[in-house]
Amino acid sequence: MPRDFSRTRRVADVIQRELAQIIPRELEDPHLGMVTITAVEVSRDLSHAKVFVTFMDAAEKVQEHLRALNRAGGYLRHLLAREVKFRTTPELHFVHDVSVERGVRLSALIDAAVAADRRSSGDEEE
Repeated sequence: MPRDFSRTRRVADVIQRELAQIIPRELEDPHLGMVTITAVEVSRDLSHAKVFVTFMDAAEKVQEHLRALNRAGGYLRHLLAREVKFRTTPELHFVHDVSVERGVRLSALIDAAVAADRRSSGDEEE
């Protein structure tokens, strides 16, 4: 059982590394901006891979970028199969990774709370 986990993790790491090189080099879609692959989850049978991505563009263009990536999914799968020799190359599903945005928001909230604490403790000392 633990071997299955390590195999899926290794396959996910290879897919992430290869797609990070393939997408900027091979996709010339004007709808895509800067794409960052943050994680890849592979199913236990290695037939599907969920690719988590973030974009440098505005938040309102996220759905447009995801549609462009999912339209190119078959082509990217073909290019991935040429680069890496899997028995079967997983079908690629692109998903927007909200964890990065959530982390930025949380960091901003923490910074605001620390600043408020400093202001209130500064008021009390005077």
